Amino acid sequence: MKTHKTISEWSEESRPREKMVKYGANVLSLAELLAILIRSGQKDEDAVSLMNRILEENGNSLDRLCRLGYEDLIQYKGIGPAKAISLLAAIELAKRRASVEIAEKKAYDSPVAIYNLLVNKMRDLSTEVCYVLALDRHLHYMGDKQIASGGYTSTVVDPRVALRFVLSKNAVAMAIVHNHPSGVVKPSKEDDMLTMRVKKACEAVGIRFVDHLIVTGKGYYSYGEHDKL
Repeated sequence: MKTHKTISEWSEESRPREKMVKYGANVLSLAELLAILIRSGQKDEDAVSLMNRILEENGNSLDRLCRLGYEDLIQYKGIGPAKAISLLAAIELAKRRASVEIAEKKAYDSPVAIYNLLVNKMRDLSTEVCYVLALDRHLHYMGDKQIASGGYTSTVVDPRVALRFVLSKNAVAMAIVHNHPSGVVKPSKEDDMLTMRVKKACEAVGIRFVDHLIVTGKGYYSYGEHDKL
């Protein structure tokens, strides 16, 4: 016996799509927005209820939901490959939107500015990666690139790879940024050694080494702020 109504059977003003058209996206709950993405639920569970359940299983945290990968999503009953891909595509768009800035007009002359520029590219990763940020003489943005990826606790960074990218942009300054998936920003001995290697490489070719940041989703450690450059 049928125990619930599908969304198409709800009153028009209660349906997520119709509510969005009439009142705007800002009035929708997170579950309703996600339900629009997956389009349908499953037997005995509409799309909104399905997404409410998944959110609850992730502590009602959008941040935790955004950390889920394809294999994680398809483990939920009611989420198949197509729905998982739709959710992942939306998450990726949100990440890219968050990282879009008028970068060329801003000086990246502080750890906070560098952190805000690059954190969304690595905050949800389960392995370490390293980015290099190329800057002009006014420390304006000239480009960034992932130059290394590794395991859960470390990654191997070749300073020559970083410098090759920086020089290809005709930049005169640079910073490197890598993540700690553990959430701990305290630098390791390997991080200290990497900083010194990059510093020496920059000095050899006349590139200004602005900073080395270790980032997590909740904060950062700056070698520059700690006078370790």
